[in-house]
Amino acid sequence: MSEVSLQNLKAEMKAMESKKTVTETVKKTPKKDKLGRSYATGKRKNAVARVWLSMGKGNITVNGKDLETYFPRPVLRMIINQPFGITNRVGQFDVNCTVSGGGLSGQAGALRHGISKCLDLFEPELRAALKKAGFLTRDSRVVERKKYGKAKARRSFQFSKR
Repeated sequence: MSEVSLQNLKAEMKAMESKKTVTETVKKTPKKDKLGRSYATGKRKNAVARVWLSMGKGNITVNGKDLETYFPRPVLRMIINQPFGITNRVGQFDVNCTVSGGGLSGQAGALRHGISKCLDLFEPELRAALKKAGFLTRDSRVVERKKYGKAKARRSFQFSKR
């Protein structure tokens, strides 16, 4: 290689490194509103959760009710608290959310998704842990539609030979 092409290559490498640092600093700025909250929407099945996350004592309010009142099953409460456990932030954030659509299981999954996205916006350095656990990915599985000529999506009507 000639000396000129080596210099061009080095210049390109420096430019690429500077671009990386600029994009990294842009991505790492927390997104909060005037009240110090971050907002995100979580989805699962037909449920949608609108989540506001702020610094606090660990209170979680769902549709104006306490978490234990709205989600009576301990498994659902465990699912909701998973993002805090993974990131070692248990009891540090207050969550206020409105959930609509679907059943309790879908709503709990939507809430977990929304909390994870909020944590990512509030503290961008937590993104790696949340991404590795799969909490930032929307679970795209939904109920299969019913087909005509069938009892349900795939189940046929009972067959009678005679």
